[in-house]
Amino acid sequence: MKKVALITGGSRGIGLGIAHALADLGFNLAINGMRPASDVEATLDTLRQHGHKVIYCQGNIASLSDHAHILHAIKSDFGQLNLLVNNAGVAPKVRLDILQTTVESFDHVMNTNLRGPFFMTQSVANWMIEQKEKNYDFQAQIINISSISATVASTMRGEYCISKSGISMMTQLFAVRMAKHDIPVYEIRPGIIKSDMTAGVKEKYDTLIADGLTLQPRWGTPEDIGLAVKALANGAFPYSTGHVFMLDGGLTISKL
Repeated sequence: MKKVALITGGSRGIGLGIAHALADLGFNLAINGMRPASDVEATLDTLRQHGHKVIYCQGNIASLSDHAHILHAIKSDFGQLNLLVNNAGVAPKVRLDILQTTVESFDHVMNTNLRGPFFMTQSVANWMIEQKEKNYDFQAQIINISSISATVASTMRGEYCISKSGISMMTQLFAVRMAKHDIPVYEIRPGIIKSDMTAGVKEKYDTLIADGLTLQPRWGTPEDIGLAVKALANGAFPYSTGHVFMLDGGLTISKL
């Protein structure tokens, strides 16, 4: 039976890059997103060209009530879930200095980037344990997409940095808790990735990258992240639960 992956925010950007990589690996896919199904049908059709089943699970990860609908759809269509990729995330709608950050912006970012993924992971982890108890050979894992902002301070989007730092600790917590069930949990920490989220600051980062911001003088791509998820999902790092995989082109290396 083919393995099944749920990718939150999987219909565009980094999530779509991950989806194509997992489809190439042979996974059936549950793609989560907030847009109407009609708006993503063409995207889903491109994923189906890999030859596997793809369903769309519309819902807002920030809304805990939507989690039940998403998982119900997966149980109904596939009856199993082998991989959760927590990818959905938002940036502040307006970048403000931390001395002016609003409660509304903080809550918006934290609900989507941390609170939602935490409780989605909680639900999925419990289901994975149930599946493991019924079938010892059942294989599962969880991959969290965070950001270099987990450790690189940006005072104009502090709420985003805090949310990604929280994802890093969440990874460690679930790695510890799921270890006795032989379910690994990983964190991928992207750097400057060309996507919808960074489209508005493209000129800024074009200049910074040209001036040496990254050791590898280019933007990262959704395909770069997809390749890392594919390696993890394929079991390339079986003894690395809780580990952070840096995909930042060398940006965070301290250098003189």
